[in-house]
Amino acid sequence: MTKPLEKGQIAPLFSLPNQENQVVSLSDFLGKKVLVYFYPKALTPGCTTQACALRDSKSELEKLSVVILGISPDSPKKLANFVEKKALNFTLLSDEDHNVAEQFGVWGEKKFMGKTYDGIHRISFLIDEQGKIEKVFDKFKTGEHHQVVLDYLTSK
Repeated sequence: MTKPLEKGQIAPLFSLPNQENQVVSLSDFLGKKVLVYFYPKALTPGCTTQACALRDSKSELEKLSVVILGISPDSPKKLANFVEKKALNFTLLSDEDHNVAEQFGVWGEKKFMGKTYDGIHRISFLIDEQGKIEKVFDKFKTGEHHQVVLDYLTSK
């Protein structure tokens, strides 16, 4: 795995299809803070826990002018299913060729149950209004991710 991007670096500009197969670009959100969170796979237990907690804290994040974008290698169709089944209220983006994950440095070797494979590392980036990485969240439990982000935002 290449090293994840760090605080102060400019976030790569990307455009990806969302759960409705419409293209969403990071540049659409200039002037707002954007929480770009990478997760391995829709509808798996950890990813569902993380997504539902973000769903439930979306209004608090919106009050702090933060937009949520979830990115995984899932197809737009699978993302639509995830949104529908879990009543998610934010945008999910499909990075099927993991090109964007590679640009952010979150795609690489993982180990699970004795197997080694390439996949997405669960890391989030808070991007500021000018497109710079303000904070990297890489140490959290899936159920606490939303709280770690909120605690950071409200402690400033």
